[in-house]
Amino acid sequence: MPKKLLKYGLLLALLALLSFSSVNAQSLLIPMDLTQKNHLKAYGVAYWTLEQGVNVDWLLNYRSGSFLMPANPPLERLCRLRGVTYEIIGGAQVSSIFAEIESSNMERVLLEKAPEIAVYVPPNFQPWDDAVTLALEYAEIPYDKIFDEEVLTGKLSKYDWLHLHHEDFTGQYGKFYALYRGAKWYIEQQALYEEIASNLGYATVQEEKKAVARAIHDYMDRGGFMFAMCSATDSYDIALAAENVDIAAAVFDGTPVDPNYPQKLDYSKSLAFQNFTLITDPMVYEFSDIDTTPLTGRSPRGDMLDYFTLFEFSAKYDPVPTMLTQCHTSVVKGFMGQTTAFKKSLVKESVTIMGEVEGAYEVKYLHGDVGKGTFTFYGGHDPEDYRHQVGDPPTQLELHPNSPGYRLILNNVLFPAARKKEQKT
Repeated sequence: MPKKLLKYGLLLALLALLSFSSVNAQSLLIPMDLTQKNHLKAYGVAYWTLEQGVNVDWLLNYRSGSFLMPANPPLERLCRLRGVTYEIIGGAQVSSIFAEIESSNMERVLLEKAPEIAVYVPPNFQPWDDAVTLALEYAEIPYDKIFDEEVLTGKLSKYDWLHLHHEDFTGQYGKFYALYRGAKWYIEQQALYEEIASNLGYATVQEEKKAVARAIHDYMDRGGFMFAMCSATDSYDIALAAENVDIAAAVFDGTPVDPNYPQKLDYSKSLAFQNFTLITDPMVYEFSDIDTTPLTGRSPRGDMLDYFTLFEFSAKYDPVPTMLTQCHTSVVKGFMGQTTAFKKSLVKESVTIMGEVEGAYEVKYLHGDVGKGTFTFYGGHDPEDYRHQVGDPPTQLELHPNSPGYRLILNNVLFPAARKKEQKT
């Protein structure tokens, strides 16, 4: 046989073998629709896979945002141990799924790296303070706890994703003064925060917290991802807008509120909100009219009547909001918090609204860009505790493994893993 024909024959045989191997290679599909027994643990499995240096395909809008990865015995064993539903499929089935995705409002997003996660919590942190730490621990996703010193000394740069929760960046101690100023925990927290501010070289907690807010803004400018819930959303934006003006009453910092503060607020510095009016009375448990909880006009509807709706986005043209809204239902049970939801008329036009209470002009879930990074605000305190009170026991997520509200949190945790691809496109 001529050498050219022999080489051609060998090439055909090699191509056939590679084709056969590709068709018969096995993949592990984690469905995220209603067939999934534990949606929250599934995110932890995807994260674990990334930690092993293995890429994961996030199949946006395919069976409610399923995950696809190479099959192997350790991965299968992990799914079984954590109670995560999975399917082993061959190359032909994978090709069929990809063809369906290509012809529909779906998209494949490659997750390439397990993001480094930081949660901003004070030293006296309690479990009931933060739904995100509950989600991370239940999903078995590792994270570090950081606070003001780490933020102000540049240590945020080592993290891809930062979470803020029931925190007050205005220096008013959460505006708990009216109800809890005599409580032991409140007195201790104020003393602790004043000590931290003094040790870091600031005269007041208000000044120190505003410096923290600016440092977090710089972190996002450089490419960091910030996710905030409850009072960390509006208090953060207020702190940015009030950078150079005293908005805290004398009971908080020993000096009165600047009487001209309304004219001195700079809304161009805030991320999500504009034209808001502050509530500076220390006896009122509210920061501003951004929030839609009862003191600003919202009547509690009760947990059986309170729902918000997720928007649907084009997976191919708007992959980021599509990632952040992946869920097995488009209607999610509402939940309250110090900041429950955001008044729609005060949301900046540059912000992407991802979930709202229909007919009520209340935004529950929004997203925006900051320099090379992003921010996401999610109103409310705990998706499975409708009206959480100080001192309540933490939610037992073992009872809520398919929580749509907690799924939205975990979408944000995995979002930075797709950063490299998103920047390339």
